[in-house]
Amino acid sequence: MNLLEKRTGTISSKTILCLLAVYIIWGSTYLGMKIATKTVPPFLLSGLRFLLAGSLLLGVGLWREKIWPTRRQFLSACLVGVLLIGVGNTCVAVAVHYMPSGLVALLIAAMPAWFMGLDWAFFSRKRPSALTMVGIGLGFLGLFLLFNPFGAHDVRTFPLWPVGVVLIGSISWAVGSLSVPRLQMPTQIISTAIQMLAGCVLCFLISTVLEPGAWQTLPAMNLEGWTAYLYLVLFGSLVGYTSYSWLARNAPPRLTATYAYINPIVALVLGWAIGNESITPMLGVAAAIVIAGVVLMTMGKK
Repeated sequence: MNLLEKRTGTISSKTILCLLAVYIIWGSTYLGMKIATKTVPPFLLSGLRFLLAGSLLLGVGLWREKIWPTRRQFLSACLVGVLLIGVGNTCVAVAVHYMPSGLVALLIAAMPAWFMGLDWAFFSRKRPSALTMVGIGLGFLGLFLLFNPFGAHDVRTFPLWPVGVVLIGSISWAVGSLSVPRLQMPTQIISTAIQMLAGCVLCFLISTVLEPGAWQTLPAMNLEGWTAYLYLVLFGSLVGYTSYSWLARNAPPRLTATYAYINPIVALVLGWAIGNESITPMLGVAAAIVIAGVVLMTMGKK
């Protein structure tokens, strides 16, 4: 966000376009990962996804920006890539493999709470407003209603342990995003490419340990799976992640975090319309509470 935008409170057209890309495209990637991980394990899928996307983007960056980063910039981009891609994004891929994609999106909707809490504790030291605190409480109340471990288990068709995986990924993503403005980063496109490639290296390493025989699943990938994979690469990674990376460097964290209450709506609708995921009355109520909480979080500070 440039100086004029900060003074006038306006938002540039580029910021709006990047927000829309993150809002809509990322909302659809939950279903894309769900489809692709039917055959290929999640860590290998993430590694292959960001290997191709990062390689393509690195070529574009070297052609357009023509500035290779310093050692410190390179290491900073690698660190952010490990946090955002290697841990944050891949945890989502693991979760959607075992849980409905719309529910995982609702878990990610709590992201602003981690942004603001970690920002307060370790970064800006700015205490959230009372409205923000109410929103955080409301959001977690909705999640509790949705995943209540003390409720009836006979209607639940998925395990609860992926909720903890999403929690780890959310914290990692928030830390990585909040760190970006405080690190010496390379130029925009090359920085994003290095992040993707660093993240994919971690994914491949984890896949080697936790997913034996993963590479043998590739020949079994059908047309639906390959289509989902290419969509994740071209749109989810190249367009969506690049837009998010730009926002992380140029927009306030609380503005960037607003994608969290648009994504679950898109994910829930697509999961119901295409992925045959059910939307129960309890899910609708819990989703409304979570999203209302996220709206209050982001309204708590301009």
